[in-house]
Amino acid sequence: MSASRLFCLDTVLVDVDLKVASLPVRAGDVRARSQLITTGGGFNAMSAATRHDLQVVYAGRLGHGPFATLARRDLTSEGIATPLESNDDLDCGVCVVLVEPDGERTFITAPGAESTLRASDLATLTAREGDVVLVSGYNVMYRDMDAAVLDWLEGLAPDVVVAFDPATRVEDVPPANLQRAIARTTWLLCNRVEAAELSGEDDPFVAANHLTRAHSSLNVLVRTGADGCVIATRETAAVVVKGFRTTVVDTTGAGDVHNGVFLAQLAQGLDPVEAARYANAAAAMSVALAGPATSPTRLEVEAFFDSERRTTL
Repeated sequence: MSASRLFCLDTVLVDVDLKVASLPVRAGDVRARSQLITTGGGFNAMSAATRHDLQVVYAGRLGHGPFATLARRDLTSEGIATPLESNDDLDCGVCVVLVEPDGERTFITAPGAESTLRASDLATLTAREGDVVLVSGYNVMYRDMDAAVLDWLEGLAPDVVVAFDPATRVEDVPPANLQRAIARTTWLLCNRVEAAELSGEDDPFVAANHLTRAHSSLNVLVRTGADGCVIATRETAAVVVKGFRTTVVDTTGAGDVHNGVFLAQLAQGLDPVEAARYANAAAAMSVALAGPATSPTRLEVEAFFDSERRTTL
């Protein structure tokens, strides 16, 4: 296992995952074909990273109640440390996830204890050389935690890797907060829509090159779904890392799985392109399963690579 650690600020809440034939119309009613209640949010990336041999610390607050009990159990089962003080007045938040037949998902979120992170909580954490910090756009979007998170990020030593996933509501992040977050980011991890929002370029390849040129200290990974991803670094122009064919059942948490595996492989010394190849495979395997937090282990990904090689011989 790598000596590096991943500090994940992306918040943990509980997903109520409902499979529906279609989204309801306003004032309508649809019957779900199945349901799944499971720990989600930042847990998806953290569990992926632990399954690829990276030590993980949840840099967020848990609560008190049935949802917090479920989240704490799942974090413990994955070996994820939870050092921050819980909020005993609130339970963890809930995210209702509506999954359509093509795997696309729609979210409705009700925040809870995870939204009460304080500067004093972050002050108890010490990130050292080689450690990785994963922060989400949701962490810097809301006034109840944005200042604490941004101040803490800016106080980290330069040799701490900061990975920033702006998340699907990137347009709602206050521009000043977005600027501060990107200024301290080592790796920008985003999808093609977020890359277009940040760069003004619709082509992920062009967007990745644009972002690295616009920010001299930035490396960029743009997830492109079934096509894989695009990688551009401070030293190299954008390259496409091809994806893998799969059967799409549920895309919930696929980006988080990609993030967690990519960062775990980087921390263990793989070059970015090879780390992205692992992440592409893990994401492809995860979307073939229902629910979030479905990342395969490192050994399962390596077995998948062996199977792919035998198929192409």
